[in-house]
Amino acid sequence: MVNCPECVSREVAKKRKQLEADFKAEEQEEGFEFRAPPYREMEDEIDFEELGLIMKLDPATKHFICKRCGLYATREQVSDIRYKLSRKESTKSDKQYDYLDWWQKSKKDKNEE
Repeated sequence: MVNCPECVSREVAKKRKQLEADFKAEEQEEGFEFRAPPYREMEDEIDFEELGLIMKLDPATKHFICKRCGLYATREQVSDIRYKLSRKESTKSDKQYDYLDWWQKSKKDKNEE
């Protein structure tokens, strides 16, 4: 069974916002920093059949169709969409870490790049 990547992404974003809102009150009281679970873990918690996120296969064209959002795609296109949506966005701290890593390399390693 294939899950609709766009609908799953929306559900994960909705769940992330809900977790952030729930954690805001605790964060202010105790001074903790919120870190959302990884996309994969949040995706595992979603019940796909209950939400109607399962795509149907059209045997004539070999395309999958999402009855919820109307996505019409081949297996490869679904895989590409899923990859693009689940990629982690680079944050400012990631860029700073990359720069620090580059700075700490030897001059010889820098010239090879």
